[in-house]
Amino acid sequence: MATSAGFKVLYEHDGVFIHTNPERSEEQDSLTSGSLRILDRDGDIVLDYKPMEDVDHSAMLCAAKEFSSVFEWGQRRQGQSQATGDKPPRQVEHQLSCETEWDMVHTVQFRKKPSNNGGGAPPNPAPTPEKSKGSRLFFSLSDLASVRVREEGWSYLVFTLRDRNMGVELPALHFHQGGSEGFLDCLRKYLLLTESTTDTSLLQVSPHSRAMSQSFENLLDDATFGLITRFTQDPVTATLGGFSKVTNYLFDAFRGPDTELLQQRPVGEVADPLNEVIPGLDINQQEEPGFEVITRIDLGVRPAVRRREPVGAEEWNTNMDPEGRMRNVSHLKQTIFKGGLCHVLRKEGWKFLLGYFPWESTSEERRSLTRRKTDEYFRMKLQWKSVSEEQEKRNSRLRDHRSLIEKDVNRTDRTNTFYEGADSPGLILLHDVLMTYCMYDFDLGYVQGMSDLLSPILYVMENEVDAFWCFVCFMDQMHQNFEEQMQGMKTQLIQLSTLLRLLDLSFWNFLGAQDSGHLYFCFRWLLIRFKRELSYPDVLRLWEVMWTGLPCQNFHLLVCCAILDSEKHKIMEEQYGFNEILKHINELPMKLDIGAILKKAEALCLQLKSCKDLPDSVVEILGFNSTKTESSSQSEDMERMDREDSPEPSTPSDHQQDLVSDYSPSGSNRHLRDAARDVYKLAYIS
Repeated sequence: MATSAGFKVLYEHDGVFIHTNPERSEEQDSLTSGSLRILDRDGDIVLDYKPMEDVDHSAMLCAAKEFSSVFEWGQRRQGQSQATGDKPPRQVEHQLSCETEWDMVHTVQFRKKPSNNGGGAPPNPAPTPEKSKGSRLFFSLSDLASVRVREEGWSYLVFTLRDRNMGVELPALHFHQGGSEGFLDCLRKYLLLTESTTDTSLLQVSPHSRAMSQSFENLLDDATFGLITRFTQDPVTATLGGFSKVTNYLFDAFRGPDTELLQQRPVGEVADPLNEVIPGLDINQQEEPGFEVITRIDLGVRPAVRRREPVGAEEWNTNMDPEGRMRNVSHLKQTIFKGGLCHVLRKEGWKFLLGYFPWESTSEERRSLTRRKTDEYFRMKLQWKSVSEEQEKRNSRLRDHRSLIEKDVNRTDRTNTFYEGADSPGLILLHDVLMTYCMYDFDLGYVQGMSDLLSPILYVMENEVDAFWCFVCFMDQMHQNFEEQMQGMKTQLIQLSTLLRLLDLSFWNFLGAQDSGHLYFCFRWLLIRFKRELSYPDVLRLWEVMWTGLPCQNFHLLVCCAILDSEKHKIMEEQYGFNEILKHINELPMKLDIGAILKKAEALCLQLKSCKDLPDSVVEILGFNSTKTESSSQSEDMERMDREDSPEPSTPSDHQQDLVSDYSPSGSNRHLRDAARDVYKLAYIS
């Protein structure tokens, strides 16, 4: 990375033009060529466009050391001098700071806002900007509001600064020789660019969430309040990093200093403070497009369901023909959904459930597939293994991925015997598989939390090749959770809110009244599929059950509803507020009974499926509208299995009745940790 006058040059592109006389383009001097750069100025990322021609110092303003929100144009001083008859000043060198290059701003300049202490007149409003020849642009990316992308035989970009800078539209930058896409790609590293829903040429700007690149270590440097502040900036990292305490600081940090004013305003005018502080995850509490208003619906009785024992080796083998093809796949999936797999079968069974092995494949076809996939894996592994230190110095993306993977691997499931010890072979395999995945998916690379998804798979497979390809299949399902704009997480939270609103409107309203209607406290559950909420054996059982795809799509959302349904009485009876709800949810890990949760989630599914007037949005979320015949057949098979496994007939329970009242996890599920590790354990908030 190059440096210039003490600043890091993050991006540089020559041959970018400003059309200084767009209405008289036939003039020879109507194009100004310059150099466009993005620079790191002591942590402040700034954009600088510098014309190639010499600049008249007399027309320049001197930049103050500190930037403010007042926007001025360099031509103003010259215009004022001409208006008053004064000659423009010739010598300004004595006003310049030691950072001379940054002080000489001809076009765009930030000055400290004059203060009005009661005696002076209020400052004059900033003038309308002029587009002048030789204009230089210089501003912080934090002041950028939008970027408009246009095509005119070539691409050109128009920047608009934020409202506090009066929404000033800057002169267009024309990329006659190409390069606009590369510039936008660099810009996306520091800003979140979202296409406008009303204008496809307009990219709206919000601060970049660095949650995808920070490590646990960065979260543990500060006290509780500092950690809360980081959560407001980076939800994913703070969620994964964890909280050992939840205090009033959390609510104050989200609310900010204007809480009293917010409380005095009408409800319709008060924006959700969490939506404002978590870029990319702003969820409108009003009805989303395509989601109808859900009113109270009679859902009928909630049926009682039963679980069964895990599928054993003998039962598995009876469903395999002499050539190794799996038979009665639909029935086999139903039995796995009802009871999971015994541990000795998981190494083989998970490959089928995840889609690595086709169900209809023979034993010989699977051996051939394994040989091909082994060769492919080690070719990708060789790609990063063969990168020299000199090459890696010039590959910041690979370097950043490696650094984050090394930090996360050293913190992943170290209490599990497979990963314990300083030189654990399991840690080495975990590191190598994650690095190889960066070669497999260059666009995504590695994002914090992915090590949590790989760890149980590697533990079961005990082989890096099989673990890698099973992880690839799992990531195909989870990919949107880790994408930079977090669209997958936003969609799931909206869907979860829709389901909870239908299942229990009173509880949904209660959460909304406590500023918890956004359900961000479920963020970690969804992000890594309850990996941190359950004991290791329970995680293995839950995942294989969900991988069957039964009894509906998005079954994990019903698992969330089942947990909330079991906890709602305590939350509502105790009249928990915002802080107490967070604290209560935060203390659930290792206290949940997976068997009871799965029974309740299945019962919720059957209850909704039997409802005749189900809203279209819920039908779509749970996939009830696809293959209704098959779905009905599977439901009948499951009910028959319930009757066969049940020593006594099942009786329907009332809609409001809890199927589970006893949450008393065994001692093996309670991992006592010392205070130093609390911050790792009690982590995810929303």
